[in-house]
Amino acid sequence: MIASLPMYDWPEVHGATEAWWRGLSRHLGVALELDRSPDHFAAWRRDNLFFSQTCGYPFTHEFNGLLKYVATPHYAVPGCEGANYCSFIFARVDQPLDSFRGGIAAVNNPDSMSGMLALKLAFAPFAREGKFFTSAIQSGGHVNSMAAVRDGLADVCATDAVCVAMARRYRPDYLEGLVEIARSPSVPALPYVTRSGNIDAMRAALVVAFADSELQVCRDQLFLSGHSVLRPNAYERITDLESDMQNAGGLDLL
Repeated sequence: MIASLPMYDWPEVHGATEAWWRGLSRHLGVALELDRSPDHFAAWRRDNLFFSQTCGYPFTHEFNGLLKYVATPHYAVPGCEGANYCSFIFARVDQPLDSFRGGIAAVNNPDSMSGMLALKLAFAPFAREGKFFTSAIQSGGHVNSMAAVRDGLADVCATDAVCVAMARRYRPDYLEGLVEIARSPSVPALPYVTRSGNIDAMRAALVVAFADSELQVCRDQLFLSGHSVLRPNAYERITDLESDMQNAGGLDLL
């Protein structure tokens, strides 16, 4: 079996991520080390994936029907409300969105809800025939996208609310010179998932882990404040937003 928690595991919070997993795995009654391979997609593709967290876009696209939904964590940061989160649209100047026509966008990955689709949703109403930006660069990560805008390599980017909070706490220099010009529509946050685990047992263990006072410090370091078990079709909001945008003309990025 394999377990991973790759989505917000910045070096600054490796210890907190490890502590949270140790506590959760103790309540699950398993002894598994976290897989920290940089290719987290490889873990999601394995039949013996026991526990992980994924982005909503891969969950609703490449891994639809393969990754099984367990629960959705809550994050106590601006831009998150209950089980939902949004992305912040950053630029170096506070101007109307339409004024960025012909600029350069920074996108973390082409399969990211918070860095790719969120950016499309913000600017698609201003696109004509699927065009708005002159080009887009693939940065490889949210912090890289913020740095690209900060350093003048790109004009705008979208960064999810949790990464923004982590940058404010751990890497404030990445936000220097950036201004928030918009926020994306809210969608369900990054889900906990499995392929081989007992979902009911995992949900029961999450209830206990989120109430475990010994895990309060690591939860605070990770901004974790609770969790929800959403209705089965909750993540269809992502595909619905994408479909509505495409039906209205869409927006090309990468």
